[in-house]
Amino acid sequence: MRAHTGGCHCGRVRFEVLAPARFSVSDCNCSMCSKLGYLHLIVPAGRFKLLSGSDALATYTFNTGVAKHFFCSTCGVKSFYIPRSHPDGISVNARCIDGGSIESMEIKLFDGRDWEKGRAAYDELDN
Repeated sequence: MRAHTGGCHCGRVRFEVLAPARFSVSDCNCSMCSKLGYLHLIVPAGRFKLLSGSDALATYTFNTGVAKHFFCSTCGVKSFYIPRSHPDGISVNARCIDGGSIESMEIKLFDGRDWEKGRAAYDELDN
């Protein structure tokens, strides 16, 4: 495991996430992720630490309300959130991780437009 740091565009929100130097991310095509270009690095909540910016975070929810989409209220960047698929975890936007700590990143497609079907296929790959 390696400590990766990152944050939003303006720097108010900063985080640390423990993950391998080589990891896989999900590229979801749902209405939210496709507009944001979000690449999901999902980790257990215990491997994520918000270093600064809790006072700058705003929250957006939609559809089922399970996912908690946090974004910087200054620059608007969503660098992490609590995903519907892993409500006890954190999804870090791999695009928000600072350069230098990632050795390689495999991108896997996730069908978020048909979330239930996409989730079942994703779970099948994990087993």
